[in-house]
Amino acid sequence: MSLDHILLGLLRDPATGYDLKSAFSERIRHFWSAELSQIYPALKRLEQRRMLRSRVEPSPKGPNRKVYTLTDSGREELERWLRGGPAVGTERFAYLAQLYFMDAVGDLRETRAFMMELRDHLARWLEQLRSLERGVIDTHGDPKRFGDAGFHRFATLRMGIHSIESKVAWCDETLAAIERRLGTHSGGEPAAGPALGQPAAARHPRESEAVVGEEVRTGVAETAAGVPEAVAGDREGRS
Repeated sequence: MSLDHILLGLLRDPATGYDLKSAFSERIRHFWSAELSQIYPALKRLEQRRMLRSRVEPSPKGPNRKVYTLTDSGREELERWLRGGPAVGTERFAYLAQLYFMDAVGDLRETRAFMMELRDHLARWLEQLRSLERGVIDTHGDPKRFGDAGFHRFATLRMGIHSIESKVAWCDETLAAIERRLGTHSGGEPAAGPALGQPAAARHPRESEAVVGEEVRTGVAETAAGVPEAVAGDREGRS
């Protein structure tokens, strides 16, 4: 999955670069982020490939603005990507990479502080998603009555909630394990054992590599969605 495909999806409705940045910040930040410094080069690239076209029109505030619209080629590429099956195995979590190597710091109290900060961040994120869900339901009613666009976007929002809930639970589990280890350290060193990623004496060398690889592959994507379109919006031809 690339930024190009995200932009093609967002540009089913014409938008300016600023509109797109707002969409990333307010509607889809839970599964994709992008800055203007990334958005504008991608728009230029897509326009050069004739997947987008742009027009300049007056702005109600300030200078003229450039509005981008999908072309037929852009719609075909978007549909090709959507029909290509789930894009899995592309998730990357920087905080997990930090935790993986945290033993280099040599202080479990640092790990505890790291995990507490991460948990606070995720808990705030989770509350934002739950608030968004409540707002969607208050505004648009029973999700069972959503049109196609609303259904798919709400499903993505629900995935985001489940995903962040599981991460908060994992933080709590890890913090409890840290407290146990700190207690053990204060009363005497725990029994030594192989570090994760290092083969135990009785293991085949390739077995430990498989374990580490599985740790990486089983990461859960941080996904959620923006507010689903109203039922009336779906009737207007949005899909």
